[in-house]
Amino acid sequence: MFSPASARAASSYRKASVDGASPYQLINILFERTLQSVRSARLSIQQGDVDGKCQHIGMAVRYIEEGLKLGLNPDRNDDLANRLSSLYDYCVRQLTLGNLRSDETPVAEVQQLVEQIAEGWRGIANEAQQVRAMPSLSVGA
Repeated sequence: MFSPASARAASSYRKASVDGASPYQLINILFERTLQSVRSARLSIQQGDVDGKCQHIGMAVRYIEEGLKLGLNPDRNDDLANRLSSLYDYCVRQLTLGNLRSDETPVAEVQQLVEQIAEGWRGIANEAQQVRAMPSLSVGA
């Protein structure tokens, strides 16, 4: 599929994009990669590619468990963190079910859920950037 040189170049590019990313961008990258894995898993199920299905679902589960879920900060908003943690657990269960049954339906549900969460996250990130870009007002100047 890829030559060793092009695979190394792609890996270096991905590493550079992650190394220079803000916390908001890192979470966005995790959402993008999760969704990419879920879409690839759905395609593998449609094509009857068992190895591809297992690989892509495994990657999606890792992005959720080791990235999105571990990135939650209950100190900032305990209720939101708990709700998202429960939703991520549900997504992992649905991905596992889709993998066991080679059923696209639960995998499609996860795609829809993650897309909605990612959309909300992008809104939060955009608002945070706007706040940071606002000039500070000095009192008494």
